Amino acid sequence: MARPKILHSCIECGATSPKWQGQCPGCGQWNTLVETVAEPAAAANRFVSLAGDEGAARIVTLASVEAREETRTPTGIDELDRVLGGGIVRGGVVLLGGDPGIGKSTLLMQAGARLAAVGQVLYVSGEESAQQIALRAQRLQVDAERLQLLTEIRLESVLARLAEAKPLLAVIDSIQTLYSDALTSAPGSVAQVRECAAQLTRYAKQSGTAIVLVGHVTKEGALAGPRVLEHIVDTVLYFEGDTHSSYRLVRAIKNRFGAANELGVFGMTERGLKAIGNPSALFLAGHAKPVAGTAVLATLEGTRPLLIELQALVDTAYGAMPRRVSVGLENNRLALLLAVLHRHAGIATGDQEVYVNAVGGMRVSEPAADLPVLLAIASSLRNRPLPAGLIAFGEVGLAGEVRPVQRGQDRLREAAKLGFSRAVVPKANLAKPAVPGIEVVGVERLEDALEVAWR
Repeated sequence: MARPKILHSCIECGATSPKWQGQCPGCGQWNTLVETVAEPAAAANRFVSLAGDEGAARIVTLASVEAREETRTPTGIDELDRVLGGGIVRGGVVLLGGDPGIGKSTLLMQAGARLAAVGQVLYVSGEESAQQIALRAQRLQVDAERLQLLTEIRLESVLARLAEAKPLLAVIDSIQTLYSDALTSAPGSVAQVRECAAQLTRYAKQSGTAIVLVGHVTKEGALAGPRVLEHIVDTVLYFEGDTHSSYRLVRAIKNRFGAANELGVFGMTERGLKAIGNPSALFLAGHAKPVAGTAVLATLEGTRPLLIELQALVDTAYGAMPRRVSVGLENNRLALLLAVLHRHAGIATGDQEVYVNAVGGMRVSEPAADLPVLLAIASSLRNRPLPAGLIAFGEVGLAGEVRPVQRGQDRLREAAKLGFSRAVVPKANLAKPAVPGIEVVGVERLEDALEVAWR
């Protein structure tokens, strides 16, 4: 019997190499090549044979195509609908990734049970038995009368059942457990994940069935399987949060039918995930009195304004290399801001260790966090709390200028709604008309912001 040919496939881009290399020749990533069995030529050319002349698309002019909004079906879970852009779209494919046990199956079962009252929903499980799923449904106390269940891992059988049932929504839990008879590699391999996802996506576009693919993540936090998996689907959602915490975040990384970087906040309860309508309260510590080293940021997550408490701790360094540690913010950005603070405000931290943290496990990537981070650092260094009821936002440039950020009025309205009375913002973000209930102070330079913050 001939020995099977071995190839090494990249888990990031799907490129192959006849031998293992430290760096992928396709995308340049390091240590991403894994050993796989080479597929026969007939299986490799399967996509070509499926696109024959009979099913070939015709060339049309763009002006002849009718542009219309996709109809959406709400899931009944407000925070999930927000992340999806209003609900599921007919023929849309969603990829939901997250750590094991974080709540992916729980959320999809709750959403599927509610959607089953509107249309047919098929839950396909390749990881759990029917009894295990029934126990979860009983624990969550969901209405499982109309929710259909299929325990199968063979792709061809799943597609056949989908063609028979023609459901409104199909949940595949998970894509790593499926395998196709056309390939000889094991389930979960790069080739199997890519083939199964492509075939399910093609079925969704042809039939109009919305499909949700559940995907596992690697230890680095990326979706397991090639990155091409993210490219072929319409929406990519990531489940975030500590399994030891009761709060979960669902973030939209990509969405062809809505806003990217949208955020949904959930609380884990005994009866499953519960949507949290006012997430800003979660990320504010609620100190009894002002504490040195804290500042409140008004940030944006997609279309939603959020208030997040940023904490800084500045302490004397006893080693030759003072540490700069940031949790939830970019570490390189922190080093840059400390240099600006020294050069333009005269506050030196070269002999101090600086620690910065975003409360609640949030990740803040937008530059609007620059100004409150520097205010929190200055507050900790001086051991002088910022006044109660103060919020701030603004990007700080290398020349010490405070630059404007987008949608300043929405941020101020959210702060006023939660009882904040004063805001330090870029001068270009001064609200017109003024937001009632909050005093807004516009600044142009970092040194001006440090001076007016304690007035």
